[in-house]
Amino acid sequence: MKRGNKRVPAPASGGLVLSYKCSAKCRHCMYACGPDWPADWLSEPDMEAILEALAPHITPAPGGRESMGLSDGLHFTGGEPFLKYDLLLRGIETAAGLGIPSLFAETNCSWCVDDKSTLDRLRELKSKGMVGIMISVNPFYLEYVPFERTQRCIDCSLKVFGRNTAVYQTEYYHRFLRLGVSDRMPLEKYIQLDGPHNFLHGVEFFMQGRAPYAVPAAAGGGFPSAPPDRFFGQRCPLSPVRPWHNHFDNYGNYMPGFCGGLSYGDIRELPRLLDEGVDPAEKPVLALVMAEDIEGLFQFAAKRGYTPREEGYHSICHLCMDARKYLAQTGDFAELRPREFYSYLETAP
Repeated sequence: MKRGNKRVPAPASGGLVLSYKCSAKCRHCMYACGPDWPADWLSEPDMEAILEALAPHITPAPGGRESMGLSDGLHFTGGEPFLKYDLLLRGIETAAGLGIPSLFAETNCSWCVDDKSTLDRLRELKSKGMVGIMISVNPFYLEYVPFERTQRCIDCSLKVFGRNTAVYQTEYYHRFLRLGVSDRMPLEKYIQLDGPHNFLHGVEFFMQGRAPYAVPAAAGGGFPSAPPDRFFGQRCPLSPVRPWHNHFDNYGNYMPGFCGGLSYGDIRELPRLLDEGVDPAEKPVLALVMAEDIEGLFQFAAKRGYTPREEGYHSICHLCMDARKYLAQTGDFAELRPREFYSYLETAP
């Protein structure tokens, strides 16, 4: 690797994004997914190439190959992967054939319209090598997915996968039951029901992706903001150069951690990425993010015309994304991919 290049981590675990197309347009979505995206489903040849590149690196969950952990193994995600069930099924079968351990899928349960079809799909996926499932439960999905479908998916998954049924997040699931939630519910109504100061208390929540643009407004304020220099010198909440729980999208982008709209390069060329690393001269924005130099990124964008938001920023991730969103408009930076991500960040639900 050339002197001065940034080392790209070998991915020990992560998620394969089949498409950014989704049945929901959640206000907290890290990847700005939604029904407005072009489907651009991952092709089967590209899926096979990506899985072959990942196979030597993905490690099993602590409980072994047939166990799962939310940050272990490989999960199939989106968008909503069940929107193209046949592709998801083929992906699980291919990954299992390559020996990739701890395979599971992430879902918002919008497809769970009856017990029989839900059980049939889960059993078929298990027969192809899927060991578990991650079921998303939160008030952001509740705007789009009736809670009865979420409950059905949980009940059916427990029958098929047992303890490898992961509810994310269980705190919201128990709140929904306690509050008597049913059908769909607008986020503003749920916040009133749960309490403006309580609805994010005691749960995992990341102020990144679409969240800083959409959640404070829905909650009627109450989210502190700060000028750019307040975040200078801060470390990223989750390291962008960690080897675990990275994402790989349908365009072939190898994304650092949860950093949507940012790409190390083509995951199909993983051996070359690991060997060469990231040249700061070729990918200056990525190099600054990898160095966790938010001040450097801000100054880099400011020299190219970026002006700070008058209302300030809700998090270091908000500042980073907003600066990258401005830079992505120029089309000059190969690492700011997919560019569509930036156009869907501030779209209204």
